[in-house]
Amino acid sequence: MASTSATSDHQFRADVATAIDDAGLTETFAVERGPCMGSCETPITIALQGPDMTSYVFSDLNPTEDIVDLVATCQVYADSPNGQISDARPCGRLRDLLRAQIPPLIQP
Repeated sequence: MASTSATSDHQFRADVATAIDDAGLTETFAVERGPCMGSCETPITIALQGPDMTSYVFSDLNPTEDIVDLVATCQVYADSPNGQISDARPCGRLRDLLRAQIPPLIQP
């Protein structure tokens, strides 16, 4: 998982890392500051990505209200074949914050 923010919210990344750890997902997810994702107009943007996995970009996250939904989305992502989330209801508010869904790269 990568996060970027116009305001560089270190506390949000620390809180997400703690929540990921509490959920037992540290073997699957890493919280890292990523390069610009072209969404400076929104405070926090995150991406979920992995080898042979669908990638998702969410933006305009609220650093105090969306951590529970973010962790739930991580769990759904990890449990879905190739990261393809077919039922996003467990993702809560993140369903409304989805900005891009990118299918896995098909290797020749």
